[in-house]
Parts: sequence; structure tokens; C-alpha cells
Amino acid sequence: MKLFELTLPPWYSNAVVRHITFGILIGFTLSVTSTSISSYWRSRRRQSLSQEQNDLRPIELRSNEVVDGITGLIGNTPLVRIDSLSNALGVEILGKAEFLNPGGSVKDRVALRIIEDAERQGLLHPHTGSRIFEGTVGSTGISIATIAKARGYDTTIIMPDDVAQEKVNALQALGADVQRVRPASIVDKKQYVNIARRAAIEFGRSDIAKGLEDAHTNHELNTGSASVVVTTTSSHVNAEGTIDDPMDEDLLSKPRGFFADQFENRSNFEAHYDGTGPEIWRQTNSHVDAFVSGAGTGGTIAGIGQFLKSKNEEVQVVLADPEGSGLYNKVKHGVMYDRREAEGTKRRHQVDTVVEGIGINRMTNNIDLGIPIIDDVFRITDVEAVAMSRYLVHNDGLFLGSSSACNLVACVKFIKKRRWQEGQTLVTILCDSGNRHYSKYRNDEYLRKANILVDRSIIDDLIAKPGSGV
Repeated sequence: MKLFELTLPPWYSNAVVRHITFGILIGFTLSVTSTSISSYWRSRRRQSLSQEQNDLRPIELRSNEVVDGITGLIGNTPLVRIDSLSNALGVEILGKAEFLNPGGSVKDRVALRIIEDAERQGLLHPHTGSRIFEGTVGSTGISIATIAKARGYDTTIIMPDDVAQEKVNALQALGADVQRVRPASIVDKKQYVNIARRAAIEFGRSDIAKGLEDAHTNHELNTGSASVVVTTTSSHVNAEGTIDDPMDEDLLSKPRGFFADQFENRSNFEAHYDGTGPEIWRQTNSHVDAFVSGAGTGGTIAGIGQFLKSKNEEVQVVLADPEGSGLYNKVKHGVMYDRREAEGTKRRHQVDTVVEGIGINRMTNNIDLGIPIIDDVFRITDVEAVAMSRYLVHNDGLFLGSSSACNLVACVKFIKKRRWQEGQTLVTILCDSGNRHYSKYRNDEYLRKANILVDRSIIDDLIAKPGSGV
């Protein structure tokens, strides 16, 4: 006796079984096929997204990629997340690692653009004995000297005598003629920028004057810009600074003097509008909530700020201004003034701060381009900047210069003021490393004599403060 005996209904024939079986097979095949097609398209989509992201990345490492000389190393610097600050505040603070440029600072971009623009305009010709003059507190001079050597120019750098000795050493190692002068106001003809301009004008005068009866012969070329000064040792120049034949062999081959003038030269702004700004936009995949920067010449905050706002007008542009600079009051109240401008209260003649590279007490062409787009500004004290530099070494292993520290203090203050803590993205500039600041900003004994407290816990306290109008 069979315990289980399956009795099929009479209508259940072999044909029915075949049809059902075929149906199951067809259904299964269609299911597998549709799953495969779906998987294929998902895979293609992932590849497409991956390719889009790769296309947005400004840095792509290839085994066969070789850059063209030292200038090929300039730009395309990475964004680095400042882990300690980002984790503590609940946001993403990203630093553009400009200290990785070959000349060691963000000024490499500016120096390269100024020189390239001058060459494109026919104002400079390499390997002709021409000399570039600039007035600088250091970083721009180092960048100019670096690039000038690679392009076939000599350099003369005029700088205040109170800047860090490390900058002077670097310039001299690069073969620059360095002249240190007493700090003075821009209205003083002995101010370092004014001396650099005058030196460029005087560059060819002695050669031209020799044997000429007309002592007033004008050897300064008409550049079409009040800020760009170019002189030549060639005598083939009209009295008004014009030339009859731009291809004149004597004009092309004779040495020229060129005043770079980073403060007024629009190439400064354009280096960042065309380069640094687009890099940041790509590296963040178009997601930037705020950009924070100090201003020395104004080119960085103006160029990057204007570019980012052209992409998204909601991006906040924030100025970090050190003690002694008048930009804070210019942004807040429309007046370029600092309380330390009062007679007898300043320790330095230019901007009264231990911070080098940012802060100014006059308007420039490049700052003019930045003021209208600045949304907020924070005054950063020397004590706060010093504390941040020590905090970053202790918590992140980042050995940064004074202006970078200023920028990051401003980031913290802005975040606390806005009460941001939901992953917003702030980008700032890490201008240079600490290796140019051993003798002053990184020297505790120097700071003690200047009555500047060294205490990294100040940053812990700033982070711990409740959000407010810091």
C-alpha cells in the first residue's frame, strides 16, 4: 500500500505540463535577464559617476606624467581636512595646502602669473639680463626669485628690516639682491615698495644717459597701466615711452627693469580667479559654504571670493584681519583705521602684529576688488594666532605659518558666530609653513620679550564657548 499516491485530474495532460514548464523557464529567464541588465546599468552608472568625480579632481597621478620645470609644480595643491577643528565643531574645515608649492607659499601663483603676463605682453624677455624688482615682506620675493631663476631673470628684493631672518636667507640662497630698509608708511618715498618702484625706473638710466645730451630722455616704456613699470637700456624709445617697431632687435635684446607691484598688479587677482578658485570648486565637488582668508595685497580673498560667488552667491566670504591692520574697520565701518595708528602705540611701522604676510593700512587695486564681496570680518589677536599655531602642531601635526593660523582662528570664530554644526564646509588658505618663522613667530623667547602669551589652551577655550557674536 502506497502511503502517498498523487492522483492527477483528468484534464492534466503532458501538454499542460510542458506549457507550465516552459512558462516557468521563460519567466525565470526574463527575471535573470532583467536583473543582469539592471546590474549592468548600475555598474555603468557607478563608472560614470566615478569618471565625473575623477574629471573634477585637479590632481591626477599618472605613471608617465612629467611636469615642465619648477613652474609645472605650482598650483593644484590638495585640500587637507583639519581633523581636530572639524571633529570638535561638527563641520568640515578644509585647508588649501599652498605651502606645498615649490617656493613654499601661495605667492608662487601670483609671481608666476605676473611674470607670464609680462612675457605675453612683450614687457619682459628672458635671458636678456633683465631684472625684476619687488617690495615685499618675504614670501612674494621668494616666489619671484624662484621663478625668475627658472625663466632667466635677475631679481632685486626690497624688504623691511624687521621681517624674519629665514626669509632673507632664502632670498639670498636663490641669488636675489636683497636690500633691507627701515619700515615706513607708504606715503614715505623710503618705504620699501616705493624704493622698489624707483629702483626699476633707475635700472636703465645710467646706460641711456651715457653720451646723450638730453638728460630727460625717457627710457620708461608706456605699458598702459599705472601700476606696471618697465624700463629699458635701449635708446630706441620715443620721449613719451612709445616704440616704433616692437620687433626692434635692440629693444628685444637689451636688459629691462620690471617692477612687479603685487599690491596693484591685477595679475595677482587673476591668478586666484582663474586658478585657485576653480581648483577649490572642483575639489569640493561644488560644495562650499564659506571661504576664509586674510588679506595682505588683497589678491587672494578678492580672486577666490569673486570666483566662488560667481558659482554660488550664497558662499560666505570671511576676512581674517590681524592686529594693527585697518581692514577690519574698513569692512565694518567703511573707514581704513586701526586704534594702534595713534601716535606712540605701535611697535612696528607697517602693521603692528607678529603675524607676517597679511594686514594692511591702505587700499590697493586688489583689495578694492575684494571689499564688496566680503560678508564678515574677524580681528585676530597675536595671542590667538600663536595659540592656534601651537594647537595645530599638538593636535594635527601641522606646522604652519602665522597667516595660516590667523585664517583658522577666523574659521572657528565664524562657525561659533553662525552656530554651524551640521557638516557645513569651510575652505581656507594654508599660506605657508612654519619653517620661515623660527626666529620670531615660532620663537618663544622672542614672543616673551614682546609680551605675547604662548598658550594653546586658548583655542580649546574658544572651541568650548557657546555660539555667539564672537
